[in-house]
Amino acid sequence: MTENAINDPVEAEESDVINEPRLWRNNGWTARVIKNEDDEGWAVEMIKDGEAEPALVGPWTMGRDKKNPKPLDVSAFQTLIKTASEVLRRHEHQLHAQLHRKLTVDRENGPILICLDIVPDEDDPYATLSAEDAGGEQLAKVRVGPNFKLSPASANAWIDDEFRQPE
Repeated sequence: MTENAINDPVEAEESDVINEPRLWRNNGWTARVIKNEDDEGWAVEMIKDGEAEPALVGPWTMGRDKKNPKPLDVSAFQTLIKTASEVLRRHEHQLHAQLHRKLTVDRENGPILICLDIVPDEDDPYATLSAEDAGGEQLAKVRVGPNFKLSPASANAWIDDEFRQPE
């Protein structure tokens, strides 16, 4: 390999492209056709570059000989990328919904938006509980445990307690 090939990102990217019957790598993804451990068929796994675990594992079609898998092709690879990307997007949305919760509490002075943002730190997980008025002005912000349960009842209790640190 020449020095220019090492320093040329376009050539380096092209060398990362693999188009084999059971292994395709391109556009930040790797598709690998593998033996399905659950039965006598085949499966395909899609792994995003830099990730240790596959984003998607699914059944793969048998070839005409009914023994070997159908080879990967550009159309199948593009469909697999689209499907795996959607799986990752859904996972990210689900994780975001678990870590960031909001609810609005109607009070006599107007609605108050209560937010709970969980920080899943391995060593010191915690959450931040905050309150904003209808104009977006922050009324309070306190640190709480990551297991704090945000509900209309807990939000109203926090407001009634003048936004003191919940126990």
